[in-house]
Amino acid sequence: MPRFSVIVPVHKVQAYLHACLDSVLGQSYRDIEVIAVDDRSPDGCGAILDGYAARDERVRVLHLPENVGLGRARNAGMPLATGDYLLFLDSDDTLTPGALRALADRLDETGDPDVLVFDYARTYWWGGTRRNALARVLAENGDGTFTAAERPEILDLLMVVWNKIYRRDFVEREGFSFPPGYYEDTPWTFPVLLSAERVATLDRICLYYRQRRRGSILSTTSRKHFDVHEQYARVFRFVDARPALAHWRPFLHAKMGEHCLDILSKPDRLPPSDKAEFFRRTADMFRTYRPDGAQVPAELRVLEGGYAGYVLRRRAERTGRELVRRARQAHTTAAARAAAVRSSPRRPLDPELAVYSAFSHRGVLGDPAAIHRAARDIAPHIRGVWVLADEERAAGLPPDTEYVLLDSPGYRRVTGRATYFVNNVNWSGALVKRPGSVHIHTHRGTPLKFMGADLLGKPGARQGFDVPQMLRRADRWDHSLVANRHSELVWERAYPCHFASLRSGSPRNDVLALAGPDSGREVRARLGVPEGDTVVLYAPTRRDYRRDGLVERIDLVRFAADLGEGRTLVVRLHPSLADGPARGLGLAELHRRGVLVDATDEPEAQDVLLAADVLVTDYSSIMFDYANLDRPIVVYADDWDAFRASRGAYLDITAEAPGHVARSYRELAWLFDSGTWRDEEADRLRSAFRERYCEFDDGRAAERVVRALMLGEPVPAHSPDPARLPAQAAGRGRLAPS
Repeated sequence: MPRFSVIVPVHKVQAYLHACLDSVLGQSYRDIEVIAVDDRSPDGCGAILDGYAARDERVRVLHLPENVGLGRARNAGMPLATGDYLLFLDSDDTLTPGALRALADRLDETGDPDVLVFDYARTYWWGGTRRNALARVLAENGDGTFTAAERPEILDLLMVVWNKIYRRDFVEREGFSFPPGYYEDTPWTFPVLLSAERVATLDRICLYYRQRRRGSILSTTSRKHFDVHEQYARVFRFVDARPALAHWRPFLHAKMGEHCLDILSKPDRLPPSDKAEFFRRTADMFRTYRPDGAQVPAELRVLEGGYAGYVLRRRAERTGRELVRRARQAHTTAAARAAAVRSSPRRPLDPELAVYSAFSHRGVLGDPAAIHRAARDIAPHIRGVWVLADEERAAGLPPDTEYVLLDSPGYRRVTGRATYFVNNVNWSGALVKRPGSVHIHTHRGTPLKFMGADLLGKPGARQGFDVPQMLRRADRWDHSLVANRHSELVWERAYPCHFASLRSGSPRNDVLALAGPDSGREVRARLGVPEGDTVVLYAPTRRDYRRDGLVERIDLVRFAADLGEGRTLVVRLHPSLADGPARGLGLAELHRRGVLVDATDEPEAQDVLLAADVLVTDYSSIMFDYANLDRPIVVYADDWDAFRASRGAYLDITAEAPGHVARSYRELAWLFDSGTWRDEEADRLRSAFRERYCEFDDGRAAERVVRALMLGEPVPAHSPDPARLPAQAAGRGRLAPS
């Protein structure tokens, strides 16, 4: 008996069917059966299914003699299922890598619940990916099992069949089945969740929900949308037959009204001539099923009136939205004019005012933060003010940190008067550089991939980048900080603007250049790393040959297991991936289960680097920072040719690597299993790399910037390489036991 029976109804999806089946059959977890139901598809789906069945004994195909629709096709597949759990997969959707293993592990962890609800992400025909907006509900309900009555927020999730798996004997005992018609998921999902005695959640994206360019069948214009009324009638009949569920009637009554009004509000659902009839039927049902004494939410009271009143309300809402849009547009224009007036040269610059920002106003971070700290010590007369995107960013700021919010009156005041501007990202195009102001651009690391004007020859990497606008903003730079001669040459070519390069070193790396034996101990404790473990940090970068930038290069569960006892895998995603679907594709769940440590949310990358004994990365510039610690680095370059072709690279990192290069997972695992990752050749490669790319990082970079660019003093000379100072070298090169 398999663990999972995956039921796939199939109709007119020949272009997507291979991807769907491959995503199931290619899973590392193989204890499954696939029941594919050919719903009399008129295209080549039947033959495709037969081909898969001939090649894989786990596939069973049922050819229906006539087209019965999605719900009844699922019904036809259920009697053939022998698995412990049922998973209904639409044939144009796909499972994410590792999904079935994650589901199986979660079932074991929660003791085989009746229903397990998992997360999904929408994937769009143009290449975009968007995670379920209510994913927090899954995370908040992640402990143990519960009933819908105990956690009613579970019913706020999308009421579909395919974001859940169901214990087969529970489904058979309750006699659940799908009705014919549109919205067939409604009379399945509500009864299932209301009846389940044990529900569990998995905060992991297990399914990609394909958004076709022409939409799904529910986005077509048809009278079949009237089916929604009968589907809700079925739900109410189910509840009426079970007195213990009677308390759910007010909730279901409101859900029905919301759902029907949502259908009516869509311009492409119903023929215009049918909208009044749809409204009347909805209003009739709303009155029929209204529980005694139930309060009607304000937004649903329109159903207590006539269709004419509904039309007037919709027009008023559209008019109101347009007025709000125009008001915002007028406000923006007025604010821009006011900012121009405030930045008039008639207001003198304040020689003791500096404005800082980092990573698009995310907080006190990176090089700007290091410079700010140095300025407070060396030039305390210079007032430093940070620009933050919103109040949420202010939480946890260092004590006595002054800040303003972007585009606020305070922001306009300080940017209109400041002399010094320090940023690692370009300032907004609306900020006018005044004569006498000093703009210091810190960059965000040593460049490996193409930047600035060099992107003009890489159209695939320019998504979201307006290179001419980028260069116009860079025209405001007075000084560009560099950590090595390589960076100096690249920045002057990539940004052909009027700035002077300062061989300062990277201020954020001062903490790495001066690290001692215990520098990372506090961070390791905060991350929960067991005492004495070797910390293996995996820090991948984004890919430009994927619109969302995410390419899963390593099976993290396998890697963590292959590292073995005494080694802790820590993962830090690229900042551009931190808030996207990447976290939902298993990383958050693996962190919760203790398989690895997700350090993506650690504010400072340098803290994570201090905690690591070895870095595994692909083409992230973080390797240039980490080299300051003189600890082993492994480059995982399994898609180097694709990366270089899509983005471009200033050096061949496989030929000038800071350590051993693995071109496959097998090679990567061998490097750690054999101990080769830290052999003499690794030391030799790292030494040559550090000599070239850590050239100006001596622990005094921030001081050098403040003295040279704010106080006008001579540029302090570079100290000898700290790696050659015995006391410090011993600390930086220290490795925990492996």
